[in-house]
Amino acid sequence: MNFQNRIDPESGLPLKELLDALPGGFNAIKDIGKRRDVINSFIRMRASELPTIENVVIEDRNIACPDSSNELVVRIYKPRRVSGIFPGIFFIHGGGMIMGSIETENHKVAMLCETIQSVVVSVEYRLAPENPHPTPVQDCYKALVWMSKNAEELGYEANLLAIVGGSAGGGLAIGTSLMARDQDFPKLCFQMANYPMIDDRNETPSSKEITDIGIWDRKANIEAWDFYLGGKKADEYAAPARAIDLKGLPPTFIDVGELDLFRDEDIEFAKRLLQAGVSTELHVYPGAYHASESFAPEAELSKQIWITRIEALKRALKSNSNGV
Repeated sequence: MNFQNRIDPESGLPLKELLDALPGGFNAIKDIGKRRDVINSFIRMRASELPTIENVVIEDRNIACPDSSNELVVRIYKPRRVSGIFPGIFFIHGGGMIMGSIETENHKVAMLCETIQSVVVSVEYRLAPENPHPTPVQDCYKALVWMSKNAEELGYEANLLAIVGGSAGGGLAIGTSLMARDQDFPKLCFQMANYPMIDDRNETPSSKEITDIGIWDRKANIEAWDFYLGGKKADEYAAPARAIDLKGLPPTFIDVGELDLFRDEDIEFAKRLLQAGVSTELHVYPGAYHASESFAPEAELSKQIWITRIEALKRALKSNSNGV
């Protein structure tokens, strides 16, 4: 089946340029360190083409983690407004559990901060294969706990805290939400998982169909899961699709492209959330491949994807009686 012909034409242009320059896509680079360098350079180049976001104050901070000698780096984003209490967003970057950083999604997070007028904390969790599961999700949970306990200092309303992530970050967002539910802290009002990476089994039809799009194909996904699990069996915090009980999770937003390897696992997870009584909004975008809105931000499809996400976040973080 030729999936290339079904890609949205506008969204497909930068993908074609990438594949012309790097046949086989990013995953053709076998060495993980070199792959990270190439991807980071590509993302910096794309970000330089986007408009500058000036109405945001950014601060990096090292935070101590409870029950651990390790420190984590978090990046704090605040609207450039001297007074007022905002909603809070805890953000987890993507990268297949093996790539990415707070820097690679800096522009996206700054845009969320400015557009939604919220305090955002992005976490620099440690990556596999150097740090396999459970380190990444535990790092995310520890940083979320820190954010929740420091709501007053950070300047956001503690009762209005959402968690957001895409791809691996979406899977980690759901895994972190499961931890927060099981630990009964903190209370999240919303979770947004954009094309989340949640199933290590690679058994769905879409996981077998998407083999040559050039962005996060089957081979890359299998490799990433092997790196992330480090020879261990996945639990529900590593692969949330394995969770038996989904009750008690926060209201959820999931979106995924029609031509994304994660399509079917995400649709199935959304169905299971609904069946568990979790209010869930699901969007499947025809013509979209994995992270196409990041590769082709000026495409009309990409703009619609972002508009829908922003509206959903604004609804979830709507002002309450405290005047947020």
